[in-house]
Amino acid sequence: MQENNGRRKNGNYGAENIQVLEGLEAVRKRPGMYIGSTSIEGLHHLVYEVVDNSIDEAMAGFCDEIKIIILPDNAVKVIDNGRGIPVEIHPKLKKPTVEVVMTVLHAGGKFSDDAYKVSGGLHGVGISVVNALSEWLEVEINWEDGHIYKQRYSRGIPEYDLKKIGNTDGGTGTTITFKPDYQIFEELDFNFEILNKRFRELAFLNKGVKIIVEDRREEEVRHREYCYEGGLISFVKHINRNKNPLYPEPLYLEEKGEEAEVEIAIQHNDSYTENIFSFANNINTHEGGTHLSGFKSALTRTINDYARSKGYLKDDEENYMGEDVREGLTAIVSVKLSNPQFEGQTKTKLGNSEIRGFVDSVLSEKLSTFLEENPKIAKIILDKAENASRARKAAKKARELTRRKNALTNTALPGKLADCSSRDTVRTELYIVEGDSAGGSAKQGRDREFQAILPLKGKILNVEKARINKILSNDEILSLITAIGTGIGEDFDIEKARYGKIIIMTDADVDGAHIRTLLLTFFYRYMKNLIDEGFVYIAQPPLYKVKKGKYEKYVYDDNGLEKLLNEIGRDGVSIQRYKGLGEMNPEQLWDTTMDPEKRVILKVQVEDAMAADETFTILMGDKVEPRREFILEHGHEVRNLDI
Repeated sequence: MQENNGRRKNGNYGAENIQVLEGLEAVRKRPGMYIGSTSIEGLHHLVYEVVDNSIDEAMAGFCDEIKIIILPDNAVKVIDNGRGIPVEIHPKLKKPTVEVVMTVLHAGGKFSDDAYKVSGGLHGVGISVVNALSEWLEVEINWEDGHIYKQRYSRGIPEYDLKKIGNTDGGTGTTITFKPDYQIFEELDFNFEILNKRFRELAFLNKGVKIIVEDRREEEVRHREYCYEGGLISFVKHINRNKNPLYPEPLYLEEKGEEAEVEIAIQHNDSYTENIFSFANNINTHEGGTHLSGFKSALTRTINDYARSKGYLKDDEENYMGEDVREGLTAIVSVKLSNPQFEGQTKTKLGNSEIRGFVDSVLSEKLSTFLEENPKIAKIILDKAENASRARKAAKKARELTRRKNALTNTALPGKLADCSSRDTVRTELYIVEGDSAGGSAKQGRDREFQAILPLKGKILNVEKARINKILSNDEILSLITAIGTGIGEDFDIEKARYGKIIIMTDADVDGAHIRTLLLTFFYRYMKNLIDEGFVYIAQPPLYKVKKGKYEKYVYDDNGLEKLLNEIGRDGVSIQRYKGLGEMNPEQLWDTTMDPEKRVILKVQVEDAMAADETFTILMGDKVEPRREFILEHGHEVRNLDI
């Protein structure tokens, strides 16, 4: 890579800026403490740690190109044109500084404000952990003295001293190549799409930085290049590309303070759900935090102040609620700060109290100016909030009527619910079943003590295309909400959940898949906490019953069928294909799909909120073309299609 003349000069970045905190001893013994797990997530975390170092160089202004290559043997090479890891002798440890960085835990420039004002890396464990958990690692540095330096390590131990291997072309940078250790990780197979999404996200968050991702494991090399001069504006447009924006360009603002900087991009669309993604030092803060609180409070207050000043809200009218002004909003809130404090269950909630006020004041000032200068867009935003407010009030009345009716009639639970006798939510399960036929079999086959059955009549409303007031007028959805017990929207309280598991059990055909998708859309959009807390599951009824003489076995997929037929032979075999749950008698349904000792159920988890939102928008939204493209891309994956 050629040196970019626009990059900043070296700054205070030498051996004396690398501070040593502690050793590497425990990393190989307890890898989960340092990278979260030794599963596929931990494997990918190794790549993120290496790339984070390059991104830190980019945020400091010294790097504008990063290349990530997955090699044929699942080794990974990361190349950047930053300053290069220092090669001088470390003043305290009397070793080359690069060797200190590679072999000592928490040794790096991130702990010195002179080297980096802002740095990423969720755990901050550094490249030394990657080195310790790699079968081998090579580092190559183009240093400012015009020489190329190299060192190789085996499971964290140097194989030889740092050595000069040639001369540079005048540019600086670091190349790190590593092979994860098969003794540590459960599998050594990188998922290109997972890595690709993360690095596209990083390119959005660091405008002007080119990130190249390459997968060389197949004959046909997969190559992606990302560079967004628009930064967060491009990010919001990307998220809204399958939606209908209400105004053409996102509102963008940025501000740099003494201790932090903030970037925000905002654009409303005609959907009824909000999508706000927050980041701190490039880390996706899934659980929000102080920056998100500051954003929400400023957005609500500023839009209400503008609405009153222009007469949209009269003196006798109440303010818009936060959910009103955020309906259909896509927003990115990105802050960069010197000493981030992460909290929460997954350490992805920002806790710095000073950031709330900083984000609040910046957004208040700049959004007020924007609304004054763009009255047409301001009116669009206010009309959206007004319609959302009316729908919210109508929904509130519907909920109050339902509560009063339930209190008067003493029939708080839907009549078609076959409830269980236990109230122990550690054990109780609610099966949501498609149709009365399957519902009848499920009611007879269940264990009445802890399993409840709620049959649904047909397909529920597609909530992707409806406001909350219309949703709450749908009988099937009302039955669902009442049975689960948590309430919805502002009334939602997960502590009131009546069941520990909510299991969607539909037929293994196209209609069943559609009903399952409608239910998942509802849960994701209006009861997402149930998914986040692990309450929602999908039942896996068998597809086949295989008989040969007195031998019979249930099989759950085509691969299982093929494997079984190879084992028992194909002569004299009868195969029954189940298209619906109603085809099974109660005993069969219990044995195959409901018995906790034998059944297979899948927990619904959201690993990537942005990807989940995109999928629901494509499958259930208004636009036909993205859905057609999705079908063309994934059609080959279909195994059983009703014609």
